[in-house]
Amino acid sequence: MHRKTKFYAAVVGLTTAGAFVLSTGGANAHGYTDQPLSRQKMCAANGGSVANCGDIQWEPQSVEGPKGFPAAGPNDGQICSANHTNFGQLDQPKTPAGTAWPTTRVSGGQSYTFRWQFTAMHATTDFKYYVTKSGWNQNHALTRADLNTTPFLTVPYGGQRPPSTLTHTGTLPSGLSGHHIILGVWTIADTANAFYSCADVTF
Repeated sequence: MHRKTKFYAAVVGLTTAGAFVLSTGGANAHGYTDQPLSRQKMCAANGGSVANCGDIQWEPQSVEGPKGFPAAGPNDGQICSANHTNFGQLDQPKTPAGTAWPTTRVSGGQSYTFRWQFTAMHATTDFKYYVTKSGWNQNHALTRADLNTTPFLTVPYGGQRPPSTLTHTGTLPSGLSGHHIILGVWTIADTANAFYSCADVTF
């Protein structure tokens, strides 16, 4: 009986330690852009406009991958999914229905207000925004070669935790026309990860 009690205590202790690991770090920090409307938000089960996206429909806030983009971060071809193969639909140049991703209309050289929605908050280094180059290849999954890898907007956040909805305003690049992707990267201060959000826009 004494041995059974000790074994039970050990199992409970292991379970508690596992729960602690799962409840710390990046698991507590999730978010996505809905202005401009991101692919993961379009796929979301609760009112998204794109159907049959797979697992991402249940977790639009969970596109988390290694930070340090563009020197590090997700692999080319998996940038929009942040290396999550179960979110691979986000990397595809077309929706599951075989149609173009819906776009948000924007104007180059104009002020634009970006908006993030967070299901949980985390200490934040910054937010950075990248856009595809003129003439980028729209017929394959996004790579670094498709992007201007110098961010057009960086918003430092000094390790603070954002509110559940955060907006900030910046100037969109000029000289672009037609369909482009804006990549938003939310870099976490106290983990090795960042969150990635691809939004299709029309300049």
